[in-house]
Amino acid sequence: MNNQLDVKLWADRYVAQWNESDPDRRSALIRTLWAADGTQVLVNPPQEIHDAAVALAFPVPPLEARGHDALNARVARAYETFVLLPNVLGVRWSMVSTSTGQAVGGGLDILALDGDGRLRTDHQFIGVS
Repeated sequence: MNNQLDVKLWADRYVAQWNESDPDRRSALIRTLWAADGTQVLVNPPQEIHDAAVALAFPVPPLEARGHDALNARVARAYETFVLLPNVLGVRWSMVSTSTGQAVGGGLDILALDGDGRLRTDHQFIGVS
């Protein structure tokens, strides 16, 4: 791994893939961010998926999307299903002690941006994970 990784830039690109409306740009982001055999694992599937697997006598495994094509389909479906509001972002955050490295708090901020990309409102929910 490159020790000079710009974490903020990388995180911004990761978030951008989920919010990209153009399928070609979204696919390009995925191919840039993910290894060819990269895998996203949904460890705790939604309750209805869990219940459906149990009803069919299947163990409930984590759900996986592996490789660029599967990841592209996963991100596209998430965009179609969940990305509804333009200029609204959700940011989960954690505070970590600089002396112990332990998590000491966290929450969720829902950010609304104006037409110039500046913050208009920040609704902060402390303790929400």
